[in-house]
Amino acid sequence: MDKLLYIAMSGAKENLNSLAVRSNNLANANTLGFKADFEEARAMQAYGDGLPSRVFSLAERPGQSFQHGSLQTTGRELDVAIQGDGWLTVQDKDGKEAYTRNGSLQVSPLGVLQTSNGLNVLDTTGQPITLPMPLEKIQITEDGTINARLQGAEPAAVENLQQIKLVNPTNKDMTKGEDGLFRRIDGTTESAATNVRLACGALENSNVNVVEELTNLIKLQRQFETQIKMMSTAEKNDENQNQLLKLG
Repeated sequence: MDKLLYIAMSGAKENLNSLAVRSNNLANANTLGFKADFEEARAMQAYGDGLPSRVFSLAERPGQSFQHGSLQTTGRELDVAIQGDGWLTVQDKDGKEAYTRNGSLQVSPLGVLQTSNGLNVLDTTGQPITLPMPLEKIQITEDGTINARLQGAEPAAVENLQQIKLVNPTNKDMTKGEDGLFRRIDGTTESAATNVRLACGALENSNVNVVEELTNLIKLQRQFETQIKMMSTAEKNDENQNQLLKLG
């Protein structure tokens, strides 16, 4: 009975892991630029001191959906969305370069250009973008160039300040971290790309398919219930076996 119990137990455990992946996708259905995670399970041979007679289930997060989310027009001068392929370059909490599609930007009181969750946006040299303050008007062009007019300056006195670093790595070279940011798998930094274009005054929505995620959650929940029933059956079979041994 231990084989049945072990298989059911490992299956239930990995069903919970898969539920966590799908639940996280659903929770980020309204997160700007979010890319949904995939989940899959496969059979793994268990090796030990005895014969390899046990197989357990293993749930994995094999990758992400790089499908683009829909664009919503906001008209806000600091909102930008990537048109087609490409990424904005930001500085993660460890000070390293990372990539995101979240183009909801803001300027800190010190003039640092940041994402809505407080990550510094980097320029083409890989340094945080710092703007002169105070600014009366700011405009971001399609190639990421930041034009601005200082407060009190003439209407025509628009200055070309810095340029956002836009990159376009191959999807297979990218990996997603637990913080939701993307990085190159080999740990190197990506060079600035000239073929990436921004849609100004717009934002990219999450690419999560809510209906699909809900359907998968229901499926995984039913699988989990089946695994629990199998564990209960294994327990009953074990009790019946013990009773037979007592009769003998």
